[in-house]
Amino acid sequence: MRLRKICCFDSHLLQIVLAMSDFPEPTKSTIGWREWVGLPDVGIKRIKAKVDSGARSSSLHAFRTEDFDRDGEHWIRFWIHPIQRHDEIVVEAEAPVMEFRSVRSSSGESEIRPVILTTVNLHGERYQVELTLTNREKMGFRMLLGREAFRGRFLLDAGRSYLGGKPKRRRRRTT
Repeated sequence: MRLRKICCFDSHLLQIVLAMSDFPEPTKSTIGWREWVGLPDVGIKRIKAKVDSGARSSSLHAFRTEDFDRDGEHWIRFWIHPIQRHDEIVVEAEAPVMEFRSVRSSSGESEIRPVILTTVNLHGERYQVELTLTNREKMGFRMLLGREAFRGRFLLDAGRSYLGGKPKRRRRRTT
C-alpha cells in the first residue's frame, strides 16, 4: 500500500514537471565573435571587442595606469586608445579597483592585473562586467569579452560578426 502511494505521488510530480516543460524557454540573443560594445562608465560610446569563449575573464586596453586612494579606497586612473591604430584618440577614466588578479595570457604568461567593475552595453542590454586592465596594443582588439561576461545572457555564434549591427560611419565634410 505504501509503495502505491509513492508511485501516485511520483506520477503527480511527473505531470507537474511535464506541464512546466511546455513553457517555452526564454530566448537569448546571439552574439558574434566580434561585436561593438559600449562602456558608458568609462566614457567609451563604442569599442570593437573580440568575444572569446576560450577566455574566462574580460580585458580592456589601458596603455597607462596610475593607482591612487580616494576616501580610503584603492582607485585606478587609466588611459585608453579605444580605436585600433589610432593612438591620437585617448580616453582617460577612473574606477575603484575591486582586486588584483593573476591572469594567464594567450601566450601562457601570467600577469597581475587590476580588476574594475563597469557597465557594458551589448545588443541593447546594459549590465555589469568585471574587466581586467592591461596593455593590448599588440593584440588585434582593444577589448576582449570573456565567457564570464556573456554566460547565461547570450549565445555565441563564432562564425558570425557584429550581430548587434555596425555603427554608422561618420561622413567627413569636404569644403
